[in-house]
Amino acid sequence: MLLSLEVEEVASQLLQVLAPLILRQPGNGMAHRDETLRLANEYPQQRQAEVELAITEAWRWLELNLFIVPASGINGSNGWFVLGRRGRKALEHPEQFTSYAKAAAFNRDLLHPLIAERVWAALARGDYADAVFYAFRTVEEAVRKAGRYSDTDIGVVLMRKAFDSTRGPLRKDADPEPERDALAHLFAGAIGSYKNPHSHRTVTISDAAEAQEMVLLASHLLRIVDTRAPP
Repeated sequence: MLLSLEVEEVASQLLQVLAPLILRQPGNGMAHRDETLRLANEYPQQRQAEVELAITEAWRWLELNLFIVPASGINGSNGWFVLGRRGRKALEHPEQFTSYAKAAAFNRDLLHPLIAERVWAALARGDYADAVFYAFRTVEEAVRKAGRYSDTDIGVVLMRKAFDSTRGPLRKDADPEPERDALAHLFAGAIGSYKNPHSHRTVTISDAAEAQEMVLLASHLLRIVDTRAPP
């Protein structure tokens, strides 16, 4: 069962194991990776090498994602670790670990540079609605800037003006007219579905995968705007 888990799933369990070792020593609680690797001794001998590798990967994941950090001074130099702020929060609110793990598995490089940093951080916190709203608001702002519109031009109307098949500044005349119309519909539909509702009411998004798909759509639209923006 252990070996069938993904690395972040093992990391979640390992954090639960480390917590009592660290927290039972208030002020100076620490844990050492070598001590943790002894857990492999509890498994059948013929599988211990595989289990040790899985535990090492999980430890490294916790370390790289700042759930555990080196202890201060000579202790840290000798391989001792303490819980980081993120680790303490994850123990208080286990759902945050799940949110962060899903965000960490999501390739930030897939996101457009205009939204990558803030959107990825929001996904990691589990603030899915904030991530989606910011991503599509950025699309709206990019279209407004590329089309040289005023701040009063907003929402679906702005998208239809910018990508109008005959007069829109962001249209591409080389494309067949039905495709130009379809692109205008795509932008208008995306803003109307994913940005406007967040502007007018509280929208709840609870599925990390759904939020990731939405912000990827926003990234795709931003890349289209990049190709259409005048020099």
